Amino acid sequence: GIRDDVELAIYKEYPDSAKTRAALLQYAMALQMEVTQPIINTEIVTEWAREQSRGFMCIGKIIPRENINTSYEKLRLMTSFVEDKQLNTKERKDNQENFYKYVRSYSDIDKPCDIDYSTLPN
Repeated sequence: GIRDDVELAIYKEYPDSAKTRAALLQYAMALQMEVTQPIINTEIVTEWAREQSRGFMCIGKIIPRENINTSYEKLRLMTSFVEDKQLNTKERKDNQENFYKYVRSYSDIDKPCDIDYSTLPN
């Protein structure tokens, strides 16, 4: 579910952290689904938006809590890195914009990460 070039870019940028790669790959997969899945109904679209939020929150979980400004800046750098790779054409950006027209509200996210990143060595 992740484009090869995006996956390779994540591995190249973060070769020393399995936790970071796992979180970024989860986020990248959600972004990929947002721009490639057909829009069938608002429930499906909203679930994919929820998956994107889970990925974003998962990235936030792996960032040390030094201070709020530093932590937020690291979060933005990491998510922007993936977004720049994933949404690198006008068509993909347009697809995502169209996708968000169908998103409705959703409930809180209780388990942001797909994997238990505490089991990863770094």
